[in-house]
Amino acid sequence: MTDFPLLDLAAFAAADPEGRAAIGAEVDRICRETGFLAVTGHGVPDEVIENLWSHARTFFAQSPEDKHKVAPTPGGPYGYLGPGTEALAKSRGEDTPPDLKESFNGGPAAIPPGETDPDALAFCYAPTPFPALPGFKDAWRTYYAEMETLAARIMEVFAVALDLPADHFAPFISTPISGMRALNYPAQDKAPKENQLRAGAHTDYGSLTILLPEPGSRGLEILTPEGTWRGIPPVDGAFVINIGDLMALWTNGRWTSTLHRVVTPPDWATKTRMSIAYFHQPNWHAEIKPLSGPASGSVTSGPYLMSKFAAANG
Repeated sequence: MTDFPLLDLAAFAAADPEGRAAIGAEVDRICRETGFLAVTGHGVPDEVIENLWSHARTFFAQSPEDKHKVAPTPGGPYGYLGPGTEALAKSRGEDTPPDLKESFNGGPAAIPPGETDPDALAFCYAPTPFPALPGFKDAWRTYYAEMETLAARIMEVFAVALDLPADHFAPFISTPISGMRALNYPAQDKAPKENQLRAGAHTDYGSLTILLPEPGSRGLEILTPEGTWRGIPPVDGAFVINIGDLMALWTNGRWTSTLHRVVTPPDWATKTRMSIAYFHQPNWHAEIKPLSGPASGSVTSGPYLMSKFAAANG
């Protein structure tokens, strides 16, 4: 798909105010239409990316028994979630069979000083149960830190796109409660159940998602404004970015939190598909409400995230 929109972060960083405004205007147009774009010029070292790919493949190649050694505590968000655990469409109230995927999930590396909220400590700041695989934790933490930095840079672009000071969102994302997932979609040896997908149709919950699809893979689709599903292939050297529900709320619906899913193209049914997704989520206590226009309600970032997670994993 040669017309997939691109954001060159290096060009944005090097541009003068007029150039940044022009790039911001284009990002605004994209986020009004689909909320999906690819980010190049991101500066994330190739070795950081390849190191996590390597360790994620090693993790998923283990036996189910070994993977379940790092399963979450009941109701916990981090660790290994096996096949049949999650149905993302349920986060939208749609009753579907479980998604055809497995994942390893992790959260922030540290608890902010002075944080005492019991829900925050038990949920978003719960420790990540890393597997006893040499180098896995370091590879994960290094990549996560790169994503945290990248997300903050993208949020600056979003602020400019909304005619705000570049640092407008900084106070809301100073201690983000972002989660990260390594996702594995196993090869399918039998036909799925009715309405069963690799990942059911859903919107993401937070401010933005940074997705790294496996090179050459297919299956990610978005629902276009015309109401048709459109495939989003990987873009070489780029991350796929989409905005989430909280960004749609921040913009009072000006920007779109687009419905998306992962299907199984017939020629991919016998192939494993992997991706790494970083879900950027504002600070636990951040109040998210429309920046302008008629107020359509507000939510607190952390409790909102908890409620969506519980719905998808209930």
